[in-house]
Amino acid sequence: MTATATPPAPAKGLDRKLVAIGVVVVLGAIMSIVDATAVNVATRTLAEEFGSSITTVQWVLTGYMLGLAGVIPITGWATERFGARRVWITALLLFLAGSVLAGAAWSMPSLIAFRVVQGIGGGMIIPVAQTILAQAAGPERMGRVMGFIGMPMLLGSVAGPVVGGLIISTAGWRWIFFANLPLGVIAVVAALRLLPRSPSRPTRLDVRGLLLLCTGVTVFVYGTTEAGRPGALDDPRTWAILGAAAVLIGLYILHARTRQALIDIALFRNRAFTAAAVTNVVVAVALFGVLVLLPLYWQIVRGHGPLATGLLLAPQALGAAVAMPLAGRLTDRLGAGVVVPTGIVLGLLGTAAYTQVHADTSPVLLAAALFVIGLGLGATIMPSMAAAYQALPGPLIPRATSAINTLQRMGASVGTTALAVILQHEITAQSPGLAGAALAPLPDEARVQVAPLLATAFGHAFWIALIIGAIAVIPALLLPRK
Repeated sequence: MTATATPPAPAKGLDRKLVAIGVVVVLGAIMSIVDATAVNVATRTLAEEFGSSITTVQWVLTGYMLGLAGVIPITGWATERFGARRVWITALLLFLAGSVLAGAAWSMPSLIAFRVVQGIGGGMIIPVAQTILAQAAGPERMGRVMGFIGMPMLLGSVAGPVVGGLIISTAGWRWIFFANLPLGVIAVVAALRLLPRSPSRPTRLDVRGLLLLCTGVTVFVYGTTEAGRPGALDDPRTWAILGAAAVLIGLYILHARTRQALIDIALFRNRAFTAAAVTNVVVAVALFGVLVLLPLYWQIVRGHGPLATGLLLAPQALGAAVAMPLAGRLTDRLGAGVVVPTGIVLGLLGTAAYTQVHADTSPVLLAAALFVIGLGLGATIMPSMAAAYQALPGPLIPRATSAINTLQRMGASVGTTALAVILQHEITAQSPGLAGAALAPLPDEARVQVAPLLATAFGHAFWIALIIGAIAVIPALLLPRK
């Protein structure tokens, strides 16, 4: 009698314990994301409140980004040394402390300093959340669990400007920060009750690597932020800052080749991990570049305020919400090498519509294109992240998370700066009279006169974003397939 082959066991689903862990980390992650994006719409209000220039107020945003960028490289070591649960709770408490202090700020310097504290907490929240979920899920459920956390995080990034506009118009700017307290306290209590105690082990801190890499990444983010300002690329100081960042990061790479470093560059010997990391970086450059262009188009060309702009960007979140659960399941079944290239193509199709944008392009058409972009994002970012984790054994995940999030942050800085500079250049080329003030909202009469020229400039900038996004197809095709 011939033995009957045993059918393969089906992949495990998302059990109650894993869902509970996911809910806990999403609570903290979405709080930090909504706060970060909500503050973006408060710059003019803060300038009036403290009698400061817009250039000074921009440091409220820059300070947060510097704190966030500087702490990301150390999260992997901290998670190994103290355990993910303890680091997660510490990150939440730091973020809440920074929120309370920022809400109570009495001057612009104090607000900037407290935003740095917020950024340090916020910089640890996302990487540690990904580590906790990746270790709890295991390779066979990685795609689904990344989709689980990705959907509310993306929704939070789109909801942030809407929430910020509502809070400023009703309760005042301080409540952008104070509003974090209820959700943050719930997240801390839930973490204490529901997150499992994670293992820790004595791990030597790479002090030299810490100084080189954290300083290098922070200087890089600061340099790219400065480079995005009008005329900054003609200033030798800008190139000196970026050069210093390149030297520091280069010295770190030389240092990391010979010892157990803060971020182990040996991770990049794994082909699947490297393909996932490169895909994430290129997608981050294109994505954050597009995220600069989209709200500016609605505000500068079409004359909408922050609240209306936030609502007009909602189709992107809806598209991602539709795509992420399906993309997660398909990633576990077919592999990221099938899902991610498909997502990139969808994102390119949506972006292509914006390359043809005019001053009176139908909002319905643009909303549909934005929905398609959202579908592409939902099938790209988290599946490629899942592929990176699936390629590695569990003990390497904390430092892998630090590596990918550091690269993503640097890619986001490059994308934000590059597209802002390109847009500034294109607007100046189309309408030289706007040089130096191209990214500021215009009075209605002036806006109507130059709107066709401005729309042409935005169309050219979207072409650059499209080209950058197309480059991401190359590493995405190298991602593993099942």
